[in-house]
Amino acid sequence: MVHLVTAGLFLTGLRLTVLGFRTFFQPWIGVLLLGMAVPLRPRSGRLDPDAPTVREADAPALFALVHRTADIAGVRRVDAVQFTADFSVSVIHYGLRRRRCLVLGLPLWAAYPPQQRVAAVAQALGASATRDVRDGAFVGSALRSLTAGSQAVQEGEPSATPPRISPVALGAAAVADGTRRFDARSRKSEWLLWIPRTALAATARLLLWLTEPAARRALFAADDASARAASSQAALAALRDRRLARAVGVEMHRLAIEKRTLAKALTPAAPHEDLWDVLNAHAARLRAQDVPQPSGPDAPGGGPGSTGSGSYALRVERLVRAPRCPATITLDGPGLARIRDELRGPRQTVAQQVLRDGVQL
Repeated sequence: MVHLVTAGLFLTGLRLTVLGFRTFFQPWIGVLLLGMAVPLRPRSGRLDPDAPTVREADAPALFALVHRTADIAGVRRVDAVQFTADFSVSVIHYGLRRRRCLVLGLPLWAAYPPQQRVAAVAQALGASATRDVRDGAFVGSALRSLTAGSQAVQEGEPSATPPRISPVALGAAAVADGTRRFDARSRKSEWLLWIPRTALAATARLLLWLTEPAARRALFAADDASARAASSQAALAALRDRRLARAVGVEMHRLAIEKRTLAKALTPAAPHEDLWDVLNAHAARLRAQDVPQPSGPDAPGGGPGSTGSGSYALRVERLVRAPRCPATITLDGPGLARIRDELRGPRQTVAQQVLRDGVQL
């Protein structure tokens, strides 16, 4: 329905714009309809140009691990791996041919023990299977179109309070009158945009509600694939350790500030060399202290594309009650060393980005 409405808006707007010059208003109505159709156009995913990207030729050991995990999960293999500074791991599609890319957050990779890394990758790959219609070509593009359209017509930020102007200043009356007229036009435009904004938001919520059962089943299937690949214990630990995201982010923010100030003055060495090792040690201390699980929006399972913290509780309960699965993939010392060597460049690049841009908490 979303794609049909978009196509109808585009074709009607194009017809009125090209063939509607018999009257004065038809071309302008056509331009308006085209302006509504453009934000709702289907979008193909794209890779982040700022994130370091590796192909199979660049990291054969890493891709061997990811390909084997994808085979166990029963999904199509990935074509690329990108690295970010987020505490997450996911799979995206990019290009018209819908190639697959594993987006791997280095904070999560550094914080997790080896088997939990395998479990997290398996969960991400399993969640991208065809069972999740939200990740499909039609429903997924409709959700992206609705999101982009909502952002295009969203309510503007309130403007700052204008400075007080002395009534005896030159042109004070003209400035005050212009401010009142500008505020009046802004209120009228907000009222005009209220209808499309409400319609887009309601449609997006309806689509998310209709696809929630399929998304939950996809998460359950991803947990099963994670247990088969890395063992039930590692899958459960990887799911529970998502609660470390906030604490790891705070520590990374502290390290970024420290290394941009104190470390630069104390040592001539590159400040990004030990960032991920320090995060690994910090996560191990948090894990040993058994950090309490957060509630509310920071709870595991509350990220984009998830079905909420209630789904997280169901996933943990399923893994606890399910029959135990041994590990099919085991990362040994030489394999970890090869992957670490292959990720030396992306680790340095992302660490430099963290030191340059900071961490958004």
